[in-house]
Amino acid sequence: MQEIKDISDYKLNLKARIPDVAMQLFTERGISAVRMDDVAQAMSISKRTIYELYDKKEDLLFEVVVKHFKQRMDRMEQAVSHCTNVMEILLEVYHMKVSDFKKNNPLFFTEMVKYPQVKKFLDEQNNLMRDSSYGFIQRGVEEGYFRADLNYQMAVLQFDAMGEYIMQKELYRQYSIEDIFRNLVFVSLRGLCTDKGIKAIDEMLFQ
Repeated sequence: MQEIKDISDYKLNLKARIPDVAMQLFTERGISAVRMDDVAQAMSISKRTIYELYDKKEDLLFEVVVKHFKQRMDRMEQAVSHCTNVMEILLEVYHMKVSDFKKNNPLFFTEMVKYPQVKKFLDEQNNLMRDSSYGFIQRGVEEGYFRADLNYQMAVLQFDAMGEYIMQKELYRQYSIEDIFRNLVFVSLRGLCTDKGIKAIDEMLFQ
């Protein structure tokens, strides 16, 4: 009985560690380039052991994406906890997104949506974030940074479409992530801003 318990504990320990190793490989190489064999080799275990814990690659990827998402949200919450207005929050989010994009292979972000289970999770999270964005926008209106005369449901859809276009067209291969934000995202954002908001954005970009 003790031997069975030891094996179970060993596999539980592996299941806790495998997503971290897989995340490093996926974010460095992209998802398609990483095989289950690669994860097994990186951990010095057999492929059979991996498949005893995960039926297929997408199951492992799902755990990786969920963990990556939660870690990023935790970092973002910590980063914006000291912010006093919406423009400071935007600046922190901008720096974090640029940092994440530079540290990770863009293929990690573009390829994950090809997996149905992962895409469903991301769509659910995007819907939740879209809903919460209206509260953020209302705060910006109250603080005097965003205009009060716009249809922000349409504006949010525009930013969603812009993000999809950037990834689908792989603009990051032609331009730096800073240039993409400066010439696309912030140009569009300025159109939502009051004079006070535009001044704050210009200070953000040229500080």
